[in-house]
Amino acid sequence: MKTRLMAAAAPLVLGAGLLGGIPMTAFAKEAPKAAAPAYTGPFAQPSTLPYGAPDFSQYKDSDWQPAIEAAIAIKRAEIKAIATNKAKPTFENTLVAMERAGSMYDRVDNVFSQLTSANTNGTLDAADTALSPKISALNDDIYLDDALFARVKAVHDSAEGKALTGEDAMLLSTTYAKFVNRGALLSATQKVELKKLNLEIATLETKFSQTLTAGTAAHGVVFDNAAELKGMSDAAIAEAAKRAAEQGKPGKYLIPLLNFTQQPVLTQLTNRDSRKKVFEASINRTSSSDQYDTTGIVSQIAVARAKKAQLLGKPDFATLNMYNQMITSPKQAMDFMKGFVPALRATQDREAALLTEAAKADGVTDALQPWDWSYYAEKVRKAKYDLDEAAIKPYFEVWNVLENGVFYAATQTYGITFKRRTDLSGYHPSMRVYEVFDKDGSSLALFYYDPFARPNKKGGAWMNNFVDQSYINGTKPVIVNTLNIDPPADGQPPLATWDNVTTMFHEFGHALHGFFASQKYTSLSGTNTARDFVEFPSQFNENFATVPQVLNHFAKHYQTGAPLPAGLLDKIQAAGKFNQGLGLGETLTSAMLDMRWHTLNPEEAAQPPMAFEAKALAETGLRTDLIPPRYKTPYFRHIWDNGYAAGYYAYIWTEVLAHDGWAWVEKNGGMTRANGDHIRASFLGQGHSKDFAQMYRDFTGHDPSVEPMLEARGLTQASK
Repeated sequence: MKTRLMAAAAPLVLGAGLLGGIPMTAFAKEAPKAAAPAYTGPFAQPSTLPYGAPDFSQYKDSDWQPAIEAAIAIKRAEIKAIATNKAKPTFENTLVAMERAGSMYDRVDNVFSQLTSANTNGTLDAADTALSPKISALNDDIYLDDALFARVKAVHDSAEGKALTGEDAMLLSTTYAKFVNRGALLSATQKVELKKLNLEIATLETKFSQTLTAGTAAHGVVFDNAAELKGMSDAAIAEAAKRAAEQGKPGKYLIPLLNFTQQPVLTQLTNRDSRKKVFEASINRTSSSDQYDTTGIVSQIAVARAKKAQLLGKPDFATLNMYNQMITSPKQAMDFMKGFVPALRATQDREAALLTEAAKADGVTDALQPWDWSYYAEKVRKAKYDLDEAAIKPYFEVWNVLENGVFYAATQTYGITFKRRTDLSGYHPSMRVYEVFDKDGSSLALFYYDPFARPNKKGGAWMNNFVDQSYINGTKPVIVNTLNIDPPADGQPPLATWDNVTTMFHEFGHALHGFFASQKYTSLSGTNTARDFVEFPSQFNENFATVPQVLNHFAKHYQTGAPLPAGLLDKIQAAGKFNQGLGLGETLTSAMLDMRWHTLNPEEAAQPPMAFEAKALAETGLRTDLIPPRYKTPYFRHIWDNGYAAGYYAYIWTEVLAHDGWAWVEKNGGMTRANGDHIRASFLGQGHSKDFAQMYRDFTGHDPSVEPMLEARGLTQASK
């Protein structure tokens, strides 16, 4: 997931001029006046579309760089006006003024960041490369500004500051802590050094991201004949031929790589050599000593981050980066993760023996290999649970899953409703736009949906804000969910795998977190929370996919309308507990690898990346020889670009929260409107207005327990 902020919407009236019952005029004010460069391009004023949504019909690729450069200059001037204000520092003229500053910057940057992630091209990439150091410098010049920090500290230490409550107190506390964590207490000489390091890191992160996107696309796997693709459907083989022809390889077949290690096609290919070819292309995509090799970039990022941590007085980057999380130290995170190893290793050994027997029965005489695991796991799953992934895909037509599954669950639980807006368009013709209405019928949000993979799109799935909810800015949320579901072949409907369905519900959990935001301040609104809390609402929302009432409403054959056959849900859920050796194993090893990378000192971080990775994986105690991490170091975008450095453990920690939270729902009546109101009031609509642990206790009445997750993963027996 990737969330960014966006600025105030156009001055239009929504919901009779009210946001959450509060008049817009009660909060909306202009940022401090200051001399700033004139800018007359398409972003000079907020969009006039509903909710201030971006008007993609008005933007050219060449618009972005000059717009962001102008926005940076304008924000600098606005911040300078706050820092040099002669009036006594107050919460209003300092903290609230900072919240209002940078509206044009937010308005442009959040759309631009989505485009460079989801629909990029050479012009946008070049702009991104040029802008990255300038944005880094802007942030440094704000958080290392002595005069500005003096004002923030004066308010923080004042009687006024100590008397603040609620969101106001949280804004002051988090802003002060952010200044300190970003170097406000350093000496002048140290600040110069920190700026150099931040500039280096920002430049390298952008280079890593662009290289990985290009390398993943360039290393798609080419086959010479259809026989090598035996096991794939005729339609999938035809699509592979079409892709190859489009890339100037007529008569051949192209299988594109997805962002993670294990590729979906590995469950289908009967030819073992073909599986090996795909697997090795995946793990070597950006470590083959060609122009797409990222290992050198990774090493430079790791060293620079370690140096930054030392400069800021921390032993390592993980300690620096975890200061505001639910889990606040790398040791605590590693101890949490190591707790899963005994049961998980037992599961991996048991499943490896089972898959080895299946491979032997198939004529394999040598040892099971990592490119065999998914193939034989799928065969065993079909045999053991009578569940064929290809046979269930026709029941999951993408748009039907969205509208009659994802939306339906939200309507039944929270009372919100959806209306498609064909008068609004996205940045790609395959997108759809919906307006969201609250339980009382008032307007709540706009929702953009971008479901299909394409070569110029980063892998994975995420949620982003084009516009953030904020009472002081008078804005309601405009949100986009981005996925990478295989696009349909010509004339065919878009069908989802069960994993795709789960991801659709997952990302919509982030969207709900944004829809229900009800905060004064943008920086505390919606998904602007800790990494190890923000994935809780999304993982929690996955549970709705298997509620029988919901599943029966969307799981219908796209041709006949027939419902999912009776008993298939039980098989899906039972099969979901199988193959946890890979399912949890690849995530846990990735999270442990991330933490190991970010607890190195600068000298340790300079060692050859792949040698360090091999050592770190060997020390996990898991079967990494058969089950590599979900992301190996050279293509681990989450930690080298997407803001999850020393934070990938959050997916496991928030899964604990999600399963324990769902256990509360099941004990209290299941999917009901009353429970929906309680969920929204306790955490889903709270943003970062309260302490994260307190929000969880407000929801369930207790601290989280790991047992429901172990049960859901089928690990309780293995742990005994």
